[in-house]
Amino acid sequence: MSQSAFNAALLDPVRDRPVGLSDAAGRPAGKRFDVYRNNVTVSLRDALETGFPATARLLGEQNFNTIATGYLRANPPSSPLMMLYGGGFPRYISAIPALANLAYLRDVARLEYALRQSYHAEDAPALDPAKLATLAPEDLNAARLQFAPATQLVLTQWPIHAIRAKALGETDENPPGVAQPTLVTRPEFDPVPTPLPGDQADLLAALMSGKSLAEASTLHPGADLGGLLATLLATQALTDISVPTQDTIPQVEETQ
Repeated sequence: MSQSAFNAALLDPVRDRPVGLSDAAGRPAGKRFDVYRNNVTVSLRDALETGFPATARLLGEQNFNTIATGYLRANPPSSPLMMLYGGGFPRYISAIPALANLAYLRDVARLEYALRQSYHAEDAPALDPAKLATLAPEDLNAARLQFAPATQLVLTQWPIHAIRAKALGETDENPPGVAQPTLVTRPEFDPVPTPLPGDQADLLAALMSGKSLAEASTLHPGADLGGLLATLLATQALTDISVPTQDTIPQVEETQ
């Protein structure tokens, strides 16, 4: 019996029990395998519910169990480290036709996964705000920000920050009718979601892609760079700011 055949049967109750499977005493282990198969399915489903609590509440217990079971059978864990299991779950639920009227659900799940990624990211020292104050204007324009491993950005057209908070019972207020792209940081022990204005989120996305402050500001001239920097510093989203030196600036040869 191959490992792949065992794994395939483990997550699919329609498949026959693996041929030749026996217990320590050499007896057929069919019924024991069925119990084990059920326990594995329940454990993975519970892991998804733990990782996506707001998504689970928005779907309801029965719907979530059905969808989560379908996901785990199609996407078994690729690692024994379960803390980040479910990375493809947001995309999976967005492809379910019956959930087309819940278009925001995918991005709520993306936010929940970003919070989990932030929680398990490695530690990094925060940028000292005084370093910004020492830079000359021309150096600041050319500078590029370095982000903490825990920093995540979820772009969206839905008010996902408020939808998640209401689903978890953190507020009774109805979500606003505006998009809430959300910055996720970990200033202390737990990750913190912070909704951003749309133009600031687009500016941040440019900075996180490696654009300099001047380049990002040129792409998004209406965004409040000062306000965004204040938010990034307050949430300890940054680890450093790098200014190109003469050695790192490409030199253009004069033509004859």
